[in-house]
Amino acid sequence: MNKLYDNVFEFTHPLIQHKITILRDKHTGTNEFRSVVEELGMLMGYEALADLPLEDIEIETPIEHCKSPVLSGRKLAIVPILRAGLGMVPGILALTPSAKVGHIGMYRDEDTHEPHEYFCKLPKPIDQRTIVVTDPMLATGGSAVDAVDMIKQKGGKKIKFICIIAAPEGIEKFHTAHPDVELYIGHVDRELNANAYICPGLGDAGDRIFGTK
Repeated sequence: MNKLYDNVFEFTHPLIQHKITILRDKHTGTNEFRSVVEELGMLMGYEALADLPLEDIEIETPIEHCKSPVLSGRKLAIVPILRAGLGMVPGILALTPSAKVGHIGMYRDEDTHEPHEYFCKLPKPIDQRTIVVTDPMLATGGSAVDAVDMIKQKGGKKIKFICIIAAPEGIEKFHTAHPDVELYIGHVDRELNANAYICPGLGDAGDRIFGTK
């Protein structure tokens, strides 16, 4: 894992890089694209959640009584940014099936490229949970920054953000706005084009996950 800033990490795991290549290929169909996004959610979530707190409980094995660790504190909160962020949720839920799921709805103005909120629903009490925000793409960084702003305004404290690919412009904006939030990236791409799409990118993640145009 490459550490780009104190709070920004880029994955180097071969399986993650291999699966991102599958997503980039324009010939990858909807079903496979969706499955690979789920798999990446699991792989990246596994790495990003390595610091979850543990506590020992007493159990009885078939051999004897012993103390063994379990996750401590409130259940995890997974918060996808609609709609593309939904694609990563099943993979993380496979790791933490008792996690609660919230939703943040945002859309991008096609002319200004600025994000606009239309929905926000978070598990309670949000201030006592580790929160994982998911969105496959971090382009300008506007939606990511605004989503974390909303979570903080509602009391969220320990927040992690996971994306599959990111542009340098978005990383810089996110890091500047939220240096206290850990950002995990599958791959850092070259740049944004004139239409604020990531290059080389993988197209519109939402359209490719849900088969829409």
